[in-house]
Amino acid sequence: MKLLLGSGGIGTEKRKEMYRKLLLENFSDCSKVVFVPYASEDHDSYTERMKSFSGDKIDFIGMHQLDDPISELDEIDGIYVGGGNTWLLVRELHERGLMGPIREAVMNRGAAYAGVSAGANVACPTMQTTNDMPITMVPSFETLGLVPFQINPHYYPGGIWYRGDKEESVSKHFGETRSKRIEEFHGIYEYPVIGLYEGSYLRSKGEYFELIGNKATLMRKGEEMVTVNPGALLSNDLSTT
Repeated sequence: MKLLLGSGGIGTEKRKEMYRKLLLENFSDCSKVVFVPYASEDHDSYTERMKSFSGDKIDFIGMHQLDDPISELDEIDGIYVGGGNTWLLVRELHERGLMGPIREAVMNRGAAYAGVSAGANVACPTMQTTNDMPITMVPSFETLGLVPFQINPHYYPGGIWYRGDKEESVSKHFGETRSKRIEEFHGIYEYPVIGLYEGSYLRSKGEYFELIGNKATLMRKGEEMVTVNPGALLSNDLSTT
């Protein structure tokens, strides 16, 4: 499989250029790439933004613009699932009957897949390591299962320190950390979890996944967390080579 899974966090020009380059490389052999905009309510403008972001070098067609998305996936060799709200995205993919056909296209036909934020969440076995607000109900937490591990996008280590608009000093936010929430997930599930820092991506590389752009934290049930740097090669169980 040809996969590119990212956290997002492209707030700087350097990160934007890196992500644009990764997208172009991921879809370099594709003649027809479909963009899945269902993590947002405005499908048309989202699709146009992604065309513009690629420098119009990728001629995305919105999934919502296809007459018969399920049958037309047979002719598509690239799939890009955008970020937004994971709950909304998962509901739409299930209700439109697209989970199975997208999985088939990527895993069995070899279509290239890219997903950022919510699009990375749905590449996992379940959506249950998303950070997003549950703004709608989903028919199932099950997602594409393109990878055998879970992703927590926008991960950050430790707690949060913040400063108000008119404040000079910083204050500590005593809410739950991301690692604490993943620990709660591991109270029930066995899947290893990778916390992708902002600006980090996983790219499939043979039997491994290469970490690009920024750090990531690896979390396995009952084990100490491990932080890895860009360039790390990870196996399917998120062990390092």
